Amino acid sequence: MTEEATRCFDSPIGNIFMVARNNKIIYLTMGGPAVASSGKSSELDKAEKQLKHYFAGKGKTLDFAVEVQGTEFQRAVWSEIAAIPFGETKTYGEIAEAIGRPKAVRAVGGAVGANPVPLVIGCHRVLGASGKITGYSGGDGLPTKRWLLALEGLTAKE
Repeated sequence: MTEEATRCFDSPIGNIFMVARNNKIIYLTMGGPAVASSGKSSELDKAEKQLKHYFAGKGKTLDFAVEVQGTEFQRAVWSEIAAIPFGETKTYGEIAEAIGRPKAVRAVGGAVGANPVPLVIGCHRVLGASGKITGYSGGDGLPTKRWLLALEGLTAKE
């Protein structure tokens, strides 16, 4: 039996909407409209608490359970991004190198954009060559990325 639950709450970067299936977060989005929460999930409770601490500058770890589905390449990229610590960044090229696909920088960008659980897989920590800020699909786009980087004490070149 598959159990699904949803949670929506307000944050400094807009509404956070999450979906859990079998008590694992499978989807997270930022900045959309408020949506009624449904069902129950202890992992959604944990995720909301950790995210509120993170947004308040009181927490650096988001370790609630997630389950992501994607291609082998996407999962390799997401795994590499998930390993970037709070307050640090990597470039798309560094991620491509780390997964053994140094020429796949654009494909890495595509995988970053397809990330189903941003914040937990901190794609805001991925920058362009030479530390330049690039696109961001979460929330309001680049302003959201700048806000998240600033929360972690980081700035990026424009």
